[in-house]
Amino acid sequence: MKITFMGAGSTVFARNVIGDCMCTEALRDSVFALYDIDAKRLEESRAILEAMRAAKGGYGKIECYVGVEQRKDALRGANFVVNAIQVGLYDPCTIIDFEVPKKYGLRQTIADTLGIGGIMRALRTIPVMKGFADDMEEVCPDALFLNYTNPMAMLTGFMLRYTPIKTVGLCHSVQVCSEGLLNDLGMQDKLEGRKELIAGINHMAWLIELKDKNGVDLYPEVRSRVDEYLAKPDACNKVRMEYIKHFGYYVTESSEHNAEYNMFYIKSKYPELIEKYNIPLDEYPRRCINQIERWKNEYAEILETGVKEHTRSNEYASHIMEAVVTGAPYQIGGNVLNTGNLIENLPADACVEVPCLVNGYGVLPCRVGRLPVQCAAMNMTNINVQLLAIEAAVTQKKEHIYQAAMMDPHTGSELDVDTIKKMVDDLIEAYGSFLPAYH
Repeated sequence: MKITFMGAGSTVFARNVIGDCMCTEALRDSVFALYDIDAKRLEESRAILEAMRAAKGGYGKIECYVGVEQRKDALRGANFVVNAIQVGLYDPCTIIDFEVPKKYGLRQTIADTLGIGGIMRALRTIPVMKGFADDMEEVCPDALFLNYTNPMAMLTGFMLRYTPIKTVGLCHSVQVCSEGLLNDLGMQDKLEGRKELIAGINHMAWLIELKDKNGVDLYPEVRSRVDEYLAKPDACNKVRMEYIKHFGYYVTESSEHNAEYNMFYIKSKYPELIEKYNIPLDEYPRRCINQIERWKNEYAEILETGVKEHTRSNEYASHIMEAVVTGAPYQIGGNVLNTGNLIENLPADACVEVPCLVNGYGVLPCRVGRLPVQCAAMNMTNINVQLLAIEAAVTQKKEHIYQAAMMDPHTGSELDVDTIKKMVDDLIEAYGSFLPAYH
């Protein structure tokens, strides 16, 4: 069996996913093909994974492939392809994502999923993923593509609508959603045996049902504790708690993410909201800088003291592969196309996040029915942007970029149409060779 990791220079994530595979009897004898366009980063990943492989008993084999010219060989014969690329990296592209909009008074927190930053990230990533899909169609047409790269709904939606590759989008937030909520509200005694239903779109999937081990609805108690939580000055999850208060339900992704997915919280006319809701503006660039420094120190420590023990995580990838290979069923929250009315009150072209059964037949999405109308309405404000960004990538028409930005809740609530178009033009100019189609 062959497992190919695209963007393996993302060493921490590659180590976690492939480390999980090495901890799994059904997967540990695989060929692990590491692909990246950066030879130095790839070598760091190889060194760590080889040490980890030796520590786990020497099973399997690691192969490395560098650059576009070796991409087909990396993919050839793969059973599973894990995607964790970041086109343009922190420098220059993430810096541009934040600094150019800031000149127009548009502030962001993460900018990798929605907003002007998410739109532009999709536009520079989709052509690269189209290249992956073309190669896969030729050399591994039956492989399952596990996408971890953001913006999740735009990239996964593109792959599912415009390529023949079997694709599922995977995020980290579904697994920890209800646990985080109950911990924040001091309801740890309800964790064991709880039952939940989560559905919507990536980063804005709704915790529709939450019951304790006896089937008792926990939402009345959750809602009764929200005001007390919001009154804490240093609480970091206030935006999501506000969602419970005003929309009735909790969402999967963090408050710093959700602060920029709507028109409510980051407003130049109401600067006091930033402090009131503890919204960390420019958060993602800070994380990038810290992560680069942290990894430099960690790599030096590993070279000196050796690889730390890895235990299998709750990351979906290895569990999906194991379920497909062995046929033993496993449930995930997966990003899939809304085919067959999985969520009735969202469009068929939308990429939705719903419970999925995984077994020997692959990833089988489960039908959810209707979302509460207010939850579907919130999702649609994001889906509108996602569909327009995909349209821009497919048609290569600049007007669809303008329209995606105009329809974005945060951007459209802060800037007028002419300013939005000028900002988009400035961004395209700044990205240069990363967005050649629009020059």
